[in-house]
Amino acid sequence: MEAQEEKEAQVAAWLKKIFGDHPIPQYEVNPRTTEILHHLSERNRVRDRDVCLVIEDLKQKASEYESEAKHLQDLLMESVNFSPANLSGAGSRYLNALVDSAVALETKDSSLASFIPAVNDLTSDLFRTKSKNEEIKLELAKLEKNLTATLVLEKCLREDLKKAELHLSTERAKVDHRLQNMDFLKAKSEEFRFGIKAAEEQLSTRGMDASLSHQSLVALSEKLAELKRQTIPLKKKLESYLDLMPNPSLAQVKIEEAKRELVSSSSFFPSYFLKIKEKTLIWLQLPPPFFPCYSQVNHGLKAVVCHYHAFFNTFLDMCMCFFA
Repeated sequence: MEAQEEKEAQVAAWLKKIFGDHPIPQYEVNPRTTEILHHLSERNRVRDRDVCLVIEDLKQKASEYESEAKHLQDLLMESVNFSPANLSGAGSRYLNALVDSAVALETKDSSLASFIPAVNDLTSDLFRTKSKNEEIKLELAKLEKNLTATLVLEKCLREDLKKAELHLSTERAKVDHRLQNMDFLKAKSEEFRFGIKAAEEQLSTRGMDASLSHQSLVALSEKLAELKRQTIPLKKKLESYLDLMPNPSLAQVKIEEAKRELVSSSSFFPSYFLKIKEKTLIWLQLPPPFFPCYSQVNHGLKAVVCHYHAFFNTFLDMCMCFFA
């Protein structure tokens, strides 16, 4: 407790010494602030003591320099009867310039042995400074060149960015349009799928044979075209025999064999072609699908079926006449 009160008294005395006649600012007196101010006061006392020592040293050196200067003046007066007061105005200026140069060069005296190394050091510093200045200029020129290139590149990048943003906005509009079309196509595809399913169910309920579908008819057409293509070389080969005289006995044998084959198959072909004819007529009497999008396909398919129906009728009539 006594130590704390002693610190507070030391702090108060230090603050009074620092501020003098000015009022001391108000502060909260507590152990922490007292400790901080006491620490500052101690550091201030140490610094003041060091400053006093430096001042005393400088005063001592100044007195020594004054004594030496007085000794030199007395020596000059005794030896050559010379005094700075006896100098002319130009001489006084030269002497002051010499003193100022020695102070600026931080030489211990004004002799040539002190001035020449100091001037040489100063010249070396000057050359080093000039060299460093040149390096800085070169670096600055390089930076200016790089800055120009960077500005040009920045301008190009800004233009490219604007073009990219414009292209992106255009592509985004295209994508939005395609997405809308995709949604529309999806809805239409679902509608067509349900329509196809309903049409297939309707056809199946009305007894349509799968052999009369568009795919089957197309396959039959392709098969017929392939058979026609295969008969072309046979027809060409047969043409070479048309000019020959027929052998009546051999021809009669072949005719009898053909009749027997036709008679053996007479129980299958008439009934098969009659069945196809009936189903084709039934399918041709069907109404068009409920969905208008199938009308064009329906008419084309019916045209193909009509073509095959006419062909089947002709072929059936020929077979019936032959079997009869």
